[in-house]
Amino acid sequence: MAKKTKKDENPKVNPDLDGFKMNINSFGEISSSYSIDKINEFLNKNVDDKKLRDREDLEDEKEEVKKKKK
Repeated sequence: MAKKTKKDENPKVNPDLDGFKMNINSFGEISSSYSIDKINEFLNKNVDDKKLRDREDLEDEKEEVKKKKK
């Protein structure tokens, strides 16, 4: 049986993360095309953290971000 060839397709991603690539080298170190700060900023905007839902100090920051978007 012939081996299947790997297609070098880019996965579907959020437009904000267009061009994002992650690689793991032979030592197990993770490298990416975006900085950690930029990834964390994206996750803070788009992912709901169950542990932080009930914190009052974070609700004020969320309201400020919503006002800036309008």
